[in-house]
Amino acid sequence: MDTRSSDREIIFKAQTGDLKAFEVLYKKHEWRVYRTALTILANPQAAEEVLQDCFLRAYKHLHRLNGDPSISPWLHRVAVNLCYSHLRRNYLAQLTVSMESLGNYFFPVSAPSPEESTHRGEIQAAIKQGVASLSFKHRTVVVLYYLQSFSLQEIAYILNCPVGTVKSRLYHARKALSQRLSGLRPQLAYELA
Repeated sequence: MDTRSSDREIIFKAQTGDLKAFEVLYKKHEWRVYRTALTILANPQAAEEVLQDCFLRAYKHLHRLNGDPSISPWLHRVAVNLCYSHLRRNYLAQLTVSMESLGNYFFPVSAPSPEESTHRGEIQAAIKQGVASLSFKHRTVVVLYYLQSFSLQEIAYILNCPVGTVKSRLYHARKALSQRLSGLRPQLAYELA
């Protein structure tokens, strides 16, 4: 059994007490869960704590996990809730989004010229600032949709809200980002062309 096995198979094995199967489950999902937490919290230590707590809860609740084809939405729901808890505990009002995560999403790694590199850096900084200025609920939807590529239905499950609410939050987040980044539109059009 390895990370190419289906979540259903891995969970079934783990439910029978196979610790290796749970380790495979961890290896299969750790990076995406960590990246989500890191992007929301912008703190590597806090993201690592969320990752560990998330999988601890998964292990404790293995008996509840039924034959869903993928455990990823459930893990992300737990991770987002743990991020909410972390923020409440630490009274963080403003968060920033990982520059590396956003930069790599909008501009894949390549060998740009020095001018392109400077230009991209300016755009990435503006995008980072724009996303960081969003409210937590809008930032979370942006992270799950654009960085983690979850469907609207999966995000609704993760956030425990209706799909319509997810669509609304995504719409308002896009609108707010569009307004904040309006000065960059010609540059973005050039970059994305």
